[in-house]
Amino acid sequence: MRRRFAWLVVGALCAPILAGCASRPGDDALSVIDVDTVSTSTHTILVASSRERDPRPGVFYNGERTPELSFAKVEISVPPTHKPGMVESPQKSPPNPATDMVVREAVYRDTPTQFNADLKSELSKYPAGKRQAVIFVHGYNTLFSEALYRLTQMAEDSKAPGVPVLFTWASRGEIADYVYDNNSATAARDRLEETIRLVFNSGADQVTIVAHSMGNWVTVEALRQIKISGNPLPMSKLGNIVLAAPDIDVDVFKSQLKRLGKPPKPFIVIVSRDDKALAFSDFIAGDKPRLGAYTHDTELVELGAVVVDMSNVKSTDGFNHAKFAQLAEMAPQLRGMLARAAGASGASSVEVSGIQFSGIDRMRAAQVAAGLPEASETSAGEPDEADPVVDTAAAIVRAGAVARR
Repeated sequence: MRRRFAWLVVGALCAPILAGCASRPGDDALSVIDVDTVSTSTHTILVASSRERDPRPGVFYNGERTPELSFAKVEISVPPTHKPGMVESPQKSPPNPATDMVVREAVYRDTPTQFNADLKSELSKYPAGKRQAVIFVHGYNTLFSEALYRLTQMAEDSKAPGVPVLFTWASRGEIADYVYDNNSATAARDRLEETIRLVFNSGADQVTIVAHSMGNWVTVEALRQIKISGNPLPMSKLGNIVLAAPDIDVDVFKSQLKRLGKPPKPFIVIVSRDDKALAFSDFIAGDKPRLGAYTHDTELVELGAVVVDMSNVKSTDGFNHAKFAQLAEMAPQLRGMLARAAGASGASSVEVSGIQFSGIDRMRAAQVAAGLPEASETSAGEPDEADPVVDTAAAIVRAGAVARR
């Protein structure tokens, strides 16, 4: 009875917030539409999923679990009216390619071999040495269509090269299914490990992993499994591990890091003290602080993290839970600003556009230890933004923004 009452309270609190947010995609949001007559950009998203396939037109995957990985390849167009940071998911049927993100093509892949062939094909569009892949792991209360459109938005806005890969686990997309979603994320650990290994073995030169909300739980658990398996990942291929608004108990995260050990490259942890979704999670979890709202940045840096504190950034969503996606919109401007600020001060902590970056010197030290040269300057005497060491500061923004093909 107490738990039921708790959910009624959460529902009451959420109602006004949800009322201020954009409506969710409809049941047929992934219907295939011909957009040849509309000028758009397109993105190819490769999918690995532990969700159940759904035969209904325009749905593709539902929120139920399956024991084996399923794969897909989806091509999505972005409307010419797209605004950075926004997800123009279809709100009515049929979707309008002039105003909505729409699916141009969507096909299932039945085997890891087929998925690998798609990934190799996408990677081959880039020159050797610059073949990057980004794995995105979504969070709690997320429909498949929402995860797909969110990754498309970040790919569109970030202006960074790479192949986007969506790992989607069985979230039912309902606020009241928090426990189900948490168990689904836990059940997906092996499937995410399998996906990570597939991408690392695909011929990619570098692989970055970006997780959001509850997706951080399954991500850190999968990395922990890999660590203790005796079959480690090739560290030379590891890009960045970005934990955005992580819905993880801080004490649990500390125990996970003890097993993982301090990473050769710091985790990038994106936090915000005003994250209302994590406040709900805190309440449900017995008032235990969540990593994504943790205010002790110095402690996180000591644990091996670079902390991106977006508490002072106004959010485009009512929950203040999707601020990480705004980094994609801000990345082109922040890239140079952050590089110059970090290069000029050499400090561990830098504030740019209201965002506090802590632990940058640790990322720089990791890059130097990996054999990258010292920072260089331009002819104007400013830090060279193309320099690989200076660019590690900008990589925090770039990695958090996900890749654009």
